Amino acid sequence: MNRRKKNPRWYFSLRSPYSWFAYRDLTERYPDVLDTIEWIPYWEPDEESTRLLSEAGVTLPVMPMHRAKNFYILRDARRWAQARDWKVTWPVDRAPHWEVSHLAYLAAEEAGRGKEFVALAYQARWNEGRDLAERTTIAGIARELGLDPGIADAVDDPELRAKGVRCLVAAYHDDAFGVPFFVHGREGFWGAERVSAFVAAVRGVSWDGGSDAPFPVPPAVNPVGQER
Repeated sequence: MNRRKKNPRWYFSLRSPYSWFAYRDLTERYPDVLDTIEWIPYWEPDEESTRLLSEAGVTLPVMPMHRAKNFYILRDARRWAQARDWKVTWPVDRAPHWEVSHLAYLAAEEAGRGKEFVALAYQARWNEGRDLAERTTIAGIARELGLDPGIADAVDDPELRAKGVRCLVAAYHDDAFGVPFFVHGREGFWGAERVSAFVAAVRGVSWDGGSDAPFPVPPAVNPVGQER
């Protein structure tokens, strides 16, 4: 994976409500595009992944989220979901460890069930409030898909760990600083509000300039490295 790659792609996170919003819009409104783009997971790396990234000369633009912004995202996500009449149950992340779910996604992808894994993981997190850092949660998703529940231990697999780091390196070279982040050619699109702009680029048509947010969004400046 590198920035010269031509195929359109999106960087998604199983943590971010805005990635979930973008996923739902892509699924429900633009399934033709979702089926043709490359899916690349992005998450806040743990100590081991950070070490491997450092060896590759990469430092991700990730910073601790300010308490005020965390509460804002909570309110904004509820507002967004209510405007779309989507059910949302805010999860409690007792000990967040995002390699558990994202490396499991890579294992499911290798088994040809990556997209289905994402669908069930989002359902577990945002509809059922389940903790994706719990290996029992991931094992249950695997069983539902007919996969080996051992993918819940993907975080312990050095090859999957290395593959995950390559995903994060790709994000770095694509200048992705938050999620969801979409890339088409040399153009990047950040945020769930820019799904239709990305779709227009993929389809080769003009974008009408509209936002995908279900309510008016005032201009805002967001700190680098924060999710949208």
